[in-house]
Amino acid sequence: MGLTGEFAVRHLLNARPERGLRIMRTWTAHDSEHVRRLATEGSRAYLPWARRVPWLLAHPRATRSILDATYRDPAEYVRRSVANHLNDLSRVDPSVVTEAAAAWAGDPDATTPWLLRHGLRTLIKRADPTALALVGFTGDRLHVGRPRIPADVVPWSGDLTFTAVVTNDGETDATVAIDYSIGFRRANGSVSAKTFKLGSRHIAAGGSTVVTKTHSFRPITTRTYYPGAHSVTVQANGVLSPPREFVLGRAPADEDGDDDARRERRALQGTPGPRRQQGATS
Repeated sequence: MGLTGEFAVRHLLNARPERGLRIMRTWTAHDSEHVRRLATEGSRAYLPWARRVPWLLAHPRATRSILDATYRDPAEYVRRSVANHLNDLSRVDPSVVTEAAAAWAGDPDATTPWLLRHGLRTLIKRADPTALALVGFTGDRLHVGRPRIPADVVPWSGDLTFTAVVTNDGETDATVAIDYSIGFRRANGSVSAKTFKLGSRHIAAGGSTVVTKTHSFRPITTRTYYPGAHSVTVQANGVLSPPREFVLGRAPADEDGDDDARRERRALQGTPGPRRQQGATS
């Protein structure tokens, strides 16, 4: 199993950020792709599982020279890190991201279009007009109809299938990025929206396209579902449809289920479990 140094370098960046970046910039010319990636990955604003470097968040342009030196790196391993680094900066200062992407789009190689799509993915979901234009999405006279669903209630652990019509009311053809958002009910009854990619379509002037998607509500380890009101919205180049509300049903009662399953369902439904008898042992 290989070792990695991007977590360790965060200590240097926290102690001496400007000196640390000067050293890391020299790594971008190293013969080893692993060292070059250490420069791009170790200086990310939001490196997963790593300690934060507040100075990097306060100076989002500070790593630009590292990215400029590596966005055309011959190793895909390094270029993916550059794209993830760029996407991190979307959460800090979108203008830094679009400025860098525009410069790279003006001096690309064969791998640059993929890097831009991956690095701009958050801004594309947010329908940032500059980001959309940089990756070739066009069309500013779009209409998205309210999603249609077969039933107002989605069974617990079931699927939501929806369709929506996207219309290009413009006089020229449009290339459209289409996403959808689910408004998930939270434990306190509030709603938290999460956006998912649906795809891209070419729509002729005056034409329409129908999009269909099935979203699963089967239990997963990274999300807890709560029964009750939810919604789905479709967007095309940032133009939003009216939301379509639906209800996620409750988990069914299962007297024959195991203890863990019953406890999970009681937690979701807010009901207490059976009281343990005094003196009982596990």
